[in-house]
Amino acid sequence: MGSATVNVVRYTALFTGVVYGWYHRRTLQAAYDVHKIDAATYQREHLIAQAKEAWIKKQEALKAPADSLVTNPEDPRFDLEKLIARWETAA
Repeated sequence: MGSATVNVVRYTALFTGVVYGWYHRRTLQAAYDVHKIDAATYQREHLIAQAKEAWIKKQEALKAPADSLVTNPEDPRFDLEKLIARWETAA
């Protein structure tokens, strides 16, 4: 058996380790919470920016005349025959 002094040192070290672990976890959790809030704010700002860009594109599409040539092949209004005809007249 160890002496009383050894037991006091052991339990003091154990208690100090538990308190340090609790304090360290608390600081890590606080940093994580701040990071989580910042990430959510960034995500919201990114979505708002995407929505604004989509709205601007939609408004430009509404303002564009109906007879304008669409050169984007992924656009539903794309017409290959009109594009070829425009190229033939330009050449």
